[in-house]
Amino acid sequence: MADGKTPKFCNEAGVRVIHVGVKEFECIGAKPPFDHPHVFLDMGRENEIVCGYCSTLYKFDPALKEDESRPADALYHEPAHAVAGHG
Repeated sequence: MADGKTPKFCNEAGVRVIHVGVKEFECIGAKPPFDHPHVFLDMGRENEIVCGYCSTLYKFDPALKEDESRPADALYHEPAHAVAGHG
């Protein structure tokens, strides 16, 4: 990843497929506090992968940027206070 952070994706909407612009990322299931254990997924040479926790199918789409997904709200942004380490 360009900034050194692994992108996180969630399936809050409960869609069957999420298209992503990366092949390495974390699936968190739903948004906190209902997230499942954060699972690192690596598609390798494949163009799709299924999360073993929530069964979301992720498909690689080279037309998307590293920080994009379809649906767009599947890309999870941690709240600023969580990133800064302030409780």
